[in-house]
Amino acid sequence: MTITDEVLADLRSLDTPTVCNALEVVAPDRRATGFTVDPLVCARPDLPPIVGFARTVRIRARRGDERSGREAAEARVGYYSYVAEGGARPSVMVIQDLDDPPGFGAWWGEVNTHVHRGLGCAGCVTDGSIRDLDDLAEGFQLLAGRVGPSHAYVHVVDFGSAVTVAGMEVADGDLIHADRHGAVVVPSEAASQVKAAAELIARREAVLIAASKQADFDIEALRSAFREMGDIH
Repeated sequence: MTITDEVLADLRSLDTPTVCNALEVVAPDRRATGFTVDPLVCARPDLPPIVGFARTVRIRARRGDERSGREAAEARVGYYSYVAEGGARPSVMVIQDLDDPPGFGAWWGEVNTHVHRGLGCAGCVTDGSIRDLDDLAEGFQLLAGRVGPSHAYVHVVDFGSAVTVAGMEVADGDLIHADRHGAVVVPSEAASQVKAAAELIARREAVLIAASKQADFDIEALRSAFREMGDIH
């Protein structure tokens, strides 16, 4: 299903918890799946949400690449070709670290954030590690399992297959929404409905919040607010 620029802009105007709330309305079967559940480090909490189409990758860093020098070089170029040409843009990298525990060596730092931004990528969600926090590409967001100093033997194992990162299962091409709270997969068939659902939820919540701020707020006022919320459609 084609996702328009208008829908992408609508999604970027919402934070990730709000998108999760809206999905409970428009895609109720997704209430307990499709989002990160493990804590992640956000490199830039001040950045707005990122929205894009997943490029899925698996990496490893504890031991060297077993491929020959030429094969490893070709695989590396193949990876960057996948980033640039592997599907719709903007992209969001979703990278599963196969080391146990993940994050032994960082794929992300000054160089890769600049290269990926130049290839149309908005950011990354990974259970691996990140570094060079003061030198990251401007506007590029990283959500990661940890911060670490070295890249060790980090290399791409494969790309384009399904991955699981921080409890979130992602397939190549999935629509990803992420900010400092975490990330969620937005079903393409529901994407155009998210903004309206979020606005409905906000109107309902506003009634309860306004009531709670009144000096005479009590349990009866709470019940009244709940009834009023139920009448908002």
